Amino acid sequence: MTDYSDQIQRIQTKLITAQKTDTKLQVFGADSHKYKIKKPVTEATVLKFEQQFTIQLPECYRTFITEVGNSGVGYANAAPGPYYGIYPFGENVDELIEEKPEKYLKNNCLIYPKITDNDWYALTKNIDENDSISDIDYEIELGKIFGGILPIGSQGCTYIHGLVLNGQHKGRIINLDANRQKPYFSFEDNFLDWYERWLDEVISGELIANSHYSFGFYKGGSEEVLWNAYLSSADTEEKKDCLQGLLQKNRLQDQTLMQIENHITSNPEQKTAFVQLICKSDYEKAKPHLETLVTTDQLSVFQFIFWYAKDKSEEWLNVITATIDTIQDEETFRFCTYILTATNNDYGNLIVPFTKNENVAIRIQAYYTLGQLKNKKDFLSTFTVGLYDSSNHVIRTTLQALSGVKDDSLLEHFQNLVQRFPKEQDSILVNLNHRLTEYNHPKQLVMQNNTVSLTVPAKKKWYVFWKKDQS
Repeated sequence: MTDYSDQIQRIQTKLITAQKTDTKLQVFGADSHKYKIKKPVTEATVLKFEQQFTIQLPECYRTFITEVGNSGVGYANAAPGPYYGIYPFGENVDELIEEKPEKYLKNNCLIYPKITDNDWYALTKNIDENDSISDIDYEIELGKIFGGILPIGSQGCTYIHGLVLNGQHKGRIINLDANRQKPYFSFEDNFLDWYERWLDEVISGELIANSHYSFGFYKGGSEEVLWNAYLSSADTEEKKDCLQGLLQKNRLQDQTLMQIENHITSNPEQKTAFVQLICKSDYEKAKPHLETLVTTDQLSVFQFIFWYAKDKSEEWLNVITATIDTIQDEETFRFCTYILTATNNDYGNLIVPFTKNENVAIRIQAYYTLGQLKNKKDFLSTFTVGLYDSSNHVIRTTLQALSGVKDDSLLEHFQNLVQRFPKEQDSILVNLNHRLTEYNHPKQLVMQNNTVSLTVPAKKKWYVFWKKDQS
């Protein structure tokens, strides 16, 4: 049996310190639980629960609820803890498996750290791909997926943190989605380490300054600890985890940035990750590396600028102008347009060629981006082509992009749309109506029972459309 007495004392002290540190309750969920925890549960209460569910609680969690405290004033009476806190002991046990959770809590946990996509698919396919599955079989499948896991707190929506009760990873925390997105283990070895790390990041101010940081999904520790762990590890995955942990910091110290910069040349396989770390903390220091990287990885460079240095977008206008015609994938084009939009320049001529791209997603993004221009009326001929595109989604986006543009030359093309789409498809008629109502013409078409009527509408109508006078 592990002796947790020293760690328990630290946690008790740090709970008080955390409350004094986060006085404005800025850490995510703190305004709910307020760092207030109630009295611990008794050994008799724990034994009764273990007997009811035929399990033996991990000693780390058991020690917390019997020595630190249990429940509080937070959401669902939760005690202070990551996100919305720690559920009162013995409550919400059916959050993952609604029917008879006592049958499944004693199962071995089949989820393992960094579970592969293939293994997760194999574990969930019987429930996700069988629309005719019975209620009984549905619960059995949930028991396989989430068996051996005790829900201990909410992260919001369908996301929770669960405690592994059995098997090799007993005592560890898993970040779960009740809707069965792939789960992620926290990096700590047990519940108490995970909980104490949360307190440390509250006290250090890390979680106060970065309240939206996804605690528990990334490797923790100071930047010095993470960087040294990166340097000393020979494992590729562990190195990646260390760099991702560093990326969650608000700003790295200059000394750390210098060390990272010195490793770019000798570690070309990590160049993109290194440049991202530098860019997030110091754009000017990263700029020469971005200029080199853009020749081989446009997407990453555009992402880093948009995420961390959007106010510097105009500095990249010449680079984009010189290289935009080499873009072939929709994601790179999307982030390129984000930067162009942030420049507040007339970038229309750079975008027009992409309205003819064979990739539908690129055409959609092109028309959307043209629609952000202040002088978009100068591109009416291009928008007109978009109204006749082979993709309904492109047509819809073109209509949306034309918001605020009133030009009579468009009316015959709008009328053509009415004739081509007598019934609603992909919200084309809804968006057409928005455009037509901007003209305030007296003649109208009305949408009834999902079909366009050529009669003048009655008072009760669904969608109203302008109609050219055909008399």
